[in-house]
Amino acid sequence: MGKMIIVVAPSGAGKSTFIDEILDKRSFDIKDLITYTTREMRDGESQGVPYYFISKEDFEAKIEKGFFVEWARVHSSLYGSSHDQIRDHWSQGHAVIMDIDIQGAETFKSKFPEAITVFIQPPSLEALKERLLVRGGGVLPPDFDMRMESAKLEMEWSKFADHVVVNDEFDKAFKEFANIVEHYINS
Repeated sequence: MGKMIIVVAPSGAGKSTFIDEILDKRSFDIKDLITYTTREMRDGESQGVPYYFISKEDFEAKIEKGFFVEWARVHSSLYGSSHDQIRDHWSQGHAVIMDIDIQGAETFKSKFPEAITVFIQPPSLEALKERLLVRGGGVLPPDFDMRMESAKLEMEWSKFADHVVVNDEFDKAFKEFANIVEHYINS
């Protein structure tokens, strides 16, 4: 069985940036697990970057076929991770890294107990709100209140993570994250 790194964080905490950076530095031995979703594509996104965007009907058909290791409803959209991608990456000798919600992290950890979980924590809920404002071009997303409630629950869940990295200063926090990943992959 291969290595698996599960990255969990509230929306806007920086988990995608952490994963993008580590993939830039370690693309030779780590591959991203691309999640399937029914949510709408945002500006700057494309099919497979950062998600496979599919219809709700397509998603539900994949559930019926047992295509997903896990799937969940998050912020009114469906998200799921496929068995095939994990097997393909492991068969090529790569570790798998993924950005997933707490429900998915718990499911993956129960099925792959050797996996590590890394929680990326914002310095505060206020800082998280500011990041969501910046990401939205000065406008809060329509589901902002739901995201903040989820963020509170996710931050409580952080005590169950194998590692917690506070993203208060990106360079320092990323170095800590990269050290965790390197230690795990080389162990």
